[in-house]
Amino acid sequence: MNWQSKATALADLVTDPDSRWLAPVARVPRHELVPRWFDRDGSGQWALRDGPSAPEAWAAAAYADRSLVTRVGILHADDADPDDRPTGKPTSSATHPGLVVRMLRHGRLGAGLSLLDLGTGAGGLTAYACSRLGDRNVTSLDVDPYLVRAAGERLAAMGFQPKMITSDATAHVPGSYDRIVCTVALAPGPGLRPVLGALQAGGRLATTLARTSLIVTGWKHHNGDVVGRVERDTAGFMPTRSGDDYPPTLAELFALARDTEGESRSTGRYPVVDVANAWELRSMLEVTAPGIEVGYESSGRERTAYLVHPDGSWARASAEWIDPPQVHQSGPQKLWSVLERIRNRLNAEGALPLLGANVRITPDGVCHLSRGQWHTSMGA
Repeated sequence: MNWQSKATALADLVTDPDSRWLAPVARVPRHELVPRWFDRDGSGQWALRDGPSAPEAWAAAAYADRSLVTRVGILHADDADPDDRPTGKPTSSATHPGLVVRMLRHGRLGAGLSLLDLGTGAGGLTAYACSRLGDRNVTSLDVDPYLVRAAGERLAAMGFQPKMITSDATAHVPGSYDRIVCTVALAPGPGLRPVLGALQAGGRLATTLARTSLIVTGWKHHNGDVVGRVERDTAGFMPTRSGDDYPPTLAELFALARDTEGESRSTGRYPVVDVANAWELRSMLEVTAPGIEVGYESSGRERTAYLVHPDGSWARASAEWIDPPQVHQSGPQKLWSVLERIRNRLNAEGALPLLGANVRITPDGVCHLSRGQWHTSMGA
């Protein structure tokens, strides 16, 4: 495979001509980090793709600015058989290079600074960082021992020898670092404490917050607070996990939401929306009512959205195309009403207060957001 020309084209696509990340992207043979991956087939199921057996497709996938799913549920693509059709959520991927570069930029890296890549995955960010900073300054951490081992071996074959660590970052992060850049989404609260503790005073954190698309950056002060802002940029990363897979979804509540008449029935004000892909709405929903899980179905012109919460609340909104939806809700929280209040604010003010908000993360992991008269806390 003539990967050098493809890597150069990718670097031209995802960086600027004067970017310090141009050369690292052009130098890294990304295909070697992702020999196998999962992709959706025609029926929407996960199907294995094997790079060496289809070199042209391998090159096209590896040097496109796209993410490649490398693990679904507990099944690694490296261990899968061609007939396997894994179910569940993706649990690891090779993040698309453009987003990797953006996160590295948010990290404000420089010569001689130590970096923790939190969320090794396939090793792409680690490879770019090693190429620019030198591998002695780079540590890569993941909860999955296989991912750490496989990425370490593939990076070594490229000539990179970063420190590789297997650890649950919500419980313990060994070492201390000038910069921590996360390609997993961190949940505010106790699980954030180990990451904050591993950041040196004067160091910088760049991460997203779980169930949001918010990129939070900040500098650590001597009192332990990380102070910064929500960047005017967005990203979607898988949340951290502590075990082999994510906890089960709220399947029983989703079943209720699909099949049950709600305690409260009404006509909604706004059309049905796929909340998961309306990133700013989804982010504000998590900030306002943390823990909500979302679902969406469409068939022809019929669209249905679901919201469920661990406290037993659920909501279903159904409509044809952009007609006002019929809304069913039950439980202590009226979840669709919460979403509609957010949409009211968006329509009335033209924007939500998230992007550009001030951030202060205290050592207990609580994330305080504020902008003008608006303020809230996550993870208390």
